[in-house]
Amino acid sequence: MTFEPRIVGFLCNWCSYAGADLAGVSRIQYPTNIRIIRLMCSGRVDPVIVLDTLINGADGVLVMGCHFGDCHYTVGNFYAERKFRMLKKLIALTDLEGGRLRLEWVSASEGSRFADIVREFTNQIKTLGPSPLAGENPKRDLLQNMQAAQMAAASFRLRVLVGREKGLVDEGNVYGEKLSQEEFDRVMDDAVTAEYLRSKIYLMVRKEPLSVKELSKRLGLDSQKALRHIVAMKRHGMVAVGRVEGTTPLYIALEMGR
Repeated sequence: MTFEPRIVGFLCNWCSYAGADLAGVSRIQYPTNIRIIRLMCSGRVDPVIVLDTLINGADGVLVMGCHFGDCHYTVGNFYAERKFRMLKKLIALTDLEGGRLRLEWVSASEGSRFADIVREFTNQIKTLGPSPLAGENPKRDLLQNMQAAQMAAASFRLRVLVGREKGLVDEGNVYGEKLSQEEFDRVMDDAVTAEYLRSKIYLMVRKEPLSVKELSKRLGLDSQKALRHIVAMKRHGMVAVGRVEGTTPLYIALEMGR
């Protein structure tokens, strides 16, 4: 049987959705694999929803918005791009193919461009094959990784960084101090990795009590780094000592927000 991908498209109302509509009324052929969800702005695409879409078996996700300078809300597409960059970093940590996620800019007059992008992305997903998360038996380790990525994307820390990037780089803080783009990218990279690892730890100790030694072994981390994550998670009320075996504390997850 020929593999036909299931692709979900998140399109902004003012440009890319209008471009898709133009492709339709112009009778421009493009694959019917895409299922379109219309949003008022690409900046409203929540990384948590994108990850949830992939977790639930979509073979690919295509996000489209206005070209820079044409955003109906001025900077909505800027925030869409920043969220997308964070998403790509998170997905790279999970081992899911990054090619299953794509961001493009399409104007209301670019019906042909819309059709070309859908056709190209569909072929790309066909090359990758069915999502390892699709079907009745999704790949278990990957599923847990994606759930950790979703939890990280919902974290207050990453949401704040995405929201404040423009201000910190272009305008500076309340003292007028600016970060270079390179400095901000390093901060974001460190935050993405830390939040992802802490989310993985949380999901692991929610299943069973684990020691720092066992956590470091499963995560492939140095014990000191694993311990630093545990200390930070205890401070935020995410984990606590469940019991002590000999002199070794075993940690459990707490059912409360960050």
